[in-house]
Amino acid sequence: MPSPYRALFAAPGSKGFSAAGFVGRMPLSMMGIGVVTMISQISGRYGLAGALSATIALAAAAIGPQISRLVDQHGQRRVLRPATLVALASATGLLLAAHFGWPDWVLFLCAAGVGSVPSLGAMIRARWAALYRGTPHLHTAYSFESVVDEVCFIFGPIVSIGLSTAWFPEAGPLLAACFLAVGVFWLTAQRATEPAPHPREHQGGGSALRARGLQVLVATFVATGAIFGAVDVVTVAFADARGHKGAASVVLALYAAGSCVAGIVFGLLRFAGAPQRRWLLGICAMAVSMIPLLLVGNLPFLAVALFVAGLSIAPTMITTMSLIEEHVPRAQLTEGMTWISTGLAVGVALGSSVAGWVIDAAGARAGYGVPAVSGAVAVAVGFLGYRRLSRPAPRRGGTVEQHSEREERHVA
Repeated sequence: MPSPYRALFAAPGSKGFSAAGFVGRMPLSMMGIGVVTMISQISGRYGLAGALSATIALAAAAIGPQISRLVDQHGQRRVLRPATLVALASATGLLLAAHFGWPDWVLFLCAAGVGSVPSLGAMIRARWAALYRGTPHLHTAYSFESVVDEVCFIFGPIVSIGLSTAWFPEAGPLLAACFLAVGVFWLTAQRATEPAPHPREHQGGGSALRARGLQVLVATFVATGAIFGAVDVVTVAFADARGHKGAASVVLALYAAGSCVAGIVFGLLRFAGAPQRRWLLGICAMAVSMIPLLLVGNLPFLAVALFVAGLSIAPTMITTMSLIEEHVPRAQLTEGMTWISTGLAVGVALGSSVAGWVIDAAGARAGYGVPAVSGAVAVAVGFLGYRRLSRPAPRRGGTVEQHSEREERHVA
């Protein structure tokens, strides 16, 4: 591992919470695609499969920020454990309902309960921020976590789809639930690195979403999430239509691998200049990379196109986390990061649902029009909101100029 990454783990406890975060985030890439695979295996209904995946994402979008706000107020251990128990009970109900053919409304009810799963990525990044705030190490830490996210997306779909197609349909989501239980309870057992809670009276009231810059980031990532959700569902259907459904996991892994490679390199670099410019460039690159998918005719071409498309993901996400630091008060940092996940979740819900309907109506290949349109919307929102991102809000008791100086030291 390059030295800037190795230096991250000099802090006591950093290896432990990072490892727990990796395990606990595996369901992020396994549950949604696992449900799609499970339902399509059992019933052959891609519309239902996409709608259930969308329900999980929408529920997470609604519940996730509230969980993270409680975490900011009361601490990770007190909030994450009961929330995880609700998610695990709901996942159990979903698997039973699918296996025994219970009514669709039971499937949707349980899928909504799965949405109470905590945003482990935000929890881990908050721990890194508590360790390295104001130092160049924080950029490297955010880069490392983006790489971890992508590693999860490389192996998660392979494991989830592979188990559900080769063993039994419920196997992928079942393993995802097990990873969630282990990761959350392992993380919350590590008290030494847990960020200090900020009781409500110290937060100044209101939601982190009141920050105008965060509003732009969240709105843009709704469209970005639609890209991700649509690509997942359409790729499974595209591979299935060509008689190689299991290959979808490998193709999606290459999508994540492209992002992983870019994230590793991005974390080694130090940048001068405004981060919002790099962010907007990343959004544009993601949108343009969707165009070749409209021309795919076979799985090898699709794999190459998705690998190239993945190169823009991690750098954009890393820059987004830096922008959140600029626009959200420290006492609401976990909530602010979770709002990004919420935007992505809403987008995934929309993208997977619309893609499922398009597949059922016009076939798998036509489904790639959904991420292409979503990318265009993301660019439009990014340009419209760019001026807000250029004006970091006063926070943490300092002036805008003081925070700009800290950012300059951060990227120097």
